[in-house]
Amino acid sequence: GTNDLQRAMAFYDALFGSVGIRRLLELPHIAAWGASWSKPMFGVAKPFNGGQATPGNGAMVAMGQRTREKVRRLHGKAIEMGGVDEGPPGLRSADGSQAFYAAYVRDLDGNKLCFYCVGPGEGDAEAAAAAG
Repeated sequence: GTNDLQRAMAFYDALFGSVGIRRLLELPHIAAWGASWSKPMFGVAKPFNGGQATPGNGAMVAMGQRTREKVRRLHGKAIEMGGVDEGPPGLRSADGSQAFYAAYVRDLDGNKLCFYCVGPGEGDAEAAAAAG
């Protein structure tokens, strides 16, 4: 949710644009981004009930990425644009093919986001250490 849709659209246009994802939908109270209409989309909206948007306590949106480099790029871009670091990019579990690499931020409205990649990271120092 957001209380300032124009500010949120600028944030997410730049954030998702950094990994080649674009805005697919813009209506007066909602906008959405995605790779295509046939794939899942991320949306941000002003509350339909007219109340104030507030970040959900314990709520988080997690968005899978194909590479650890994209996880780092998204985290860095979010921080650069005023987002708040909630956990820097890094391995959370080093279990070979199921290695979980993630980064956490809060957007300008306080919504928690996770960017993650599962599996060994090609060319990453973390992957070499995890493979041991």
